[in-house]
Amino acid sequence: MTQNRTHTCNELRMEHVGEKVKLSGWMENVREVGQNFAFVILRDFYGTTQVVVEDAATMEIIHGLNKESVISVEGTVRERSSKNKNLPTGDIEVVPEKIEVLGRCRYNELPFQINRSTEADESARLKYRYLDLRNPAVKKNIILRCNVVAALRAAMAEHGFLEITTPILTASSPEGARDYLVPARKHPGKFYALPQAPQQFKQLLMTSGFDRYFQIAPCFRDEDARGDRSPGEFYQLDMEMSFATQEDVFAVLEDVLPPIFAKFGTYNVASSAPFKRIPFTEAMETYGSDKPDLRIDLKVQDVSELLGGIGFGPFEGNTVKAIVVSGFAAPRKQIDKLCADVEVQAGQKPYWFRLDDKGEVVGGIAKFVQPVKEKVVEALGLTPNCFVGLTAGKKGAAQKTAGVLRNKLGAMCPGHMDKERYEFCWIVDFPMYEIGEESGELEFCHNPFSMPNGGAEVLDKAIAGEIDPLTITAFQYDLVCNGVELSSGAVRNHDPEIMVKAFHLVRLGEDDVKSKFPAMYNAFCYGAPPHAGIAPGVDRMVMLLCGAETIREVIPFPMNKNAQDVMMGAPGEVTQKQLDELHIAVTEKEEEA
Repeated sequence: MTQNRTHTCNELRMEHVGEKVKLSGWMENVREVGQNFAFVILRDFYGTTQVVVEDAATMEIIHGLNKESVISVEGTVRERSSKNKNLPTGDIEVVPEKIEVLGRCRYNELPFQINRSTEADESARLKYRYLDLRNPAVKKNIILRCNVVAALRAAMAEHGFLEITTPILTASSPEGARDYLVPARKHPGKFYALPQAPQQFKQLLMTSGFDRYFQIAPCFRDEDARGDRSPGEFYQLDMEMSFATQEDVFAVLEDVLPPIFAKFGTYNVASSAPFKRIPFTEAMETYGSDKPDLRIDLKVQDVSELLGGIGFGPFEGNTVKAIVVSGFAAPRKQIDKLCADVEVQAGQKPYWFRLDDKGEVVGGIAKFVQPVKEKVVEALGLTPNCFVGLTAGKKGAAQKTAGVLRNKLGAMCPGHMDKERYEFCWIVDFPMYEIGEESGELEFCHNPFSMPNGGAEVLDKAIAGEIDPLTITAFQYDLVCNGVELSSGAVRNHDPEIMVKAFHLVRLGEDDVKSKFPAMYNAFCYGAPPHAGIAPGVDRMVMLLCGAETIREVIPFPMNKNAQDVMMGAPGEVTQKQLDELHIAVTEKEEEA
């Protein structure tokens, strides 16, 4: 062993008794027993070892140190009289002959207990992330991440993919989120952008004749944080294949991912290939989400005709969705909290009623349902002690709220969710276009470089006004696991003529396409193979594997919810000299009158 030690703190066993050893690590804890006797717990990356101080000189060194000081210990291994069967090194201890201070902790008080850092306030954990990472439980997630990335690399290489890195400084591109811009010092008034994804570059690699590409790619998007999304940057297993169909992409991931989830996952059960394929419209109708959690057995039903005319205001003229839960007789207080939580998350209020143990309609909107009770019971197959959750509104809103309600009901109702498993599915046939929430105009729904189902012919019909562009679907697909979107992908639009037609529908002409995507447009004009790809998120994958509640638990140095690195003080101010070199002026926003 090197690195200023003969062994690690997780290595010594009974066979080492009597040996002279040297250990190095952090002084995790000290328990003084009498004037010249103390138990010291020494911790390094690998584990802990008990050190027993039994003389005045060594005691003086230890007594003057704060916890988390870094020390080296030279001494003799002996058998412990009181063994700790919960520790790998619990049968032995080290009696020191020499202790050297390598890195003194100069603070008497720590911001939190290292081994209980996960219980601390998140802002403190992020500010002192280097201390948080000393917690073996936190460190375990980062080690898992390293092992998963290594396994992904090995698996992709086995499938004939080449790892090729793509540029970090590139041109701004409409990928669906805000760019991070970098001013170009040598080109005043112009900017680079950090890539939201290596989308164009990997497609250009296909036009260059590279048959199979991948990389563990850093991506940068200026978007708000969520539990499964980190602001700023994230990493994905980016891949692309030439002469490939949608099924070719599916086959690769269905071969690569299950062994990794089986080896590294918290749960022992996972979907086997082929994963279930669910069209987007079916997913929204059946599960109220395009990322359904298939561990939940509850399904959404449309009851618009059944309940739309019962005289209940929110249902009138709207889409009405229902979720039936058998054997659910929660108290009113619990149901009220459920409804409040759904409203906060979905932005729409859910409604409810239930059948009591005698089969009578009670609670919630029972008085409106009572006149059509028999029809409702028959149509929904209700039995005593059935709970019926309801959502209403425009179709999309009713579906979305039903999806949130379904997830919460599944999590709180015994027998309706098998939590300890990984359930994969593919969501396919996404809409090519949608109406933008902010613009109110037609926009690309997913990836602007996707091939539409029907190719040029269907686009021609939309341009001619013969069909509604919103009815066009694309060869786009998402991989979902346990209600988390792991990745999006598509069969690419490799024909420049079809590309121009696709962009025409979102009010961009051929000149716009040429100016915004010059390299890709020109490359396609030199002959491009059909190609397809996908990019599973590494951070989300590791989050699922270790069972973490938020993605920040699996990122070594995450930002907070406001996209701030409170440890390093980023974003921060820069000097006027730096701004002048970059030809940037910082102005205050004028207050509105």
